[in-house]
Amino acid sequence: MNCTRPSWRLLWQISAPRRCRRHLSHFNGPPFPSANRPISSIPMPYITEVTSGGWRTSDIFSKLLQERIVCLNGPIDDTVSAAIVAQLLWLESDNPEKPITMYINSPGGEVSSGLAIYDTMTYIKSPVSTVCVGAAASMAAILLVGGEAGKRYALPHSSIMVHQPLGGTRGQAADILIYANQIQRIRGQINEIVRKHLNLAVGHEKYDLSAINDMMERDKHLTAEEAKDHGIVDEILHRRVKEDAKKSEGDGGVGPKP
Repeated sequence: MNCTRPSWRLLWQISAPRRCRRHLSHFNGPPFPSANRPISSIPMPYITEVTSGGWRTSDIFSKLLQERIVCLNGPIDDTVSAAIVAQLLWLESDNPEKPITMYINSPGGEVSSGLAIYDTMTYIKSPVSTVCVGAAASMAAILLVGGEAGKRYALPHSSIMVHQPLGGTRGQAADILIYANQIQRIRGQINEIVRKHLNLAVGHEKYDLSAINDMMERDKHLTAEEAKDHGIVDEILHRRVKEDAKKSEGDGGVGPKP
């Protein structure tokens, strides 16, 4: 008995600091229990600023949203679609006339989720400029081509891939036929979206549905230059131009006056 009591006291002293650290760690993140905390694969940088009301910490994506920048990263599903749609609607309510910039780096995903984003982009009053960074494949490429005419960009080493919708099902013959008709209808919708924006980019009816079907029959991988030639993007961005340089070019080479 004399030996066990000091042992229990020693174990309690060793474990006590761990319990304190565990409880304090709840203040470092959102107020969720540890078992229910959201898990994200994207590292979340935070920015701390000094304001008139004191110190304020916000995540980097919230700061970009204040500058009317929306980031679409990773696969497109219902959760990502809901977040992007909500941001677009809020930015429109904040200033309907001011443009929005959407940076896209995505392998694609669910067609219905992607079309929800596309319909919101075309529905709101704010023009939505799209920029491909990294890669825009499948449904993400449709969102890239669906940006505001003349404001669809790609960085030099980005890649774009377009193809027809993918899917599969099993069951009774009648159900398989219904599914086949549905995916064929979705393919027609997407091809019409691509045809409309490509022809809008070149200014005339260059592509018909047959040409779009041939383009998207199989996986078609494009470089930034090839995407520009096809009309998927309008310009390749190599380096950000300073506002003073833009004004100089617009004024015939005369710099801004003090």
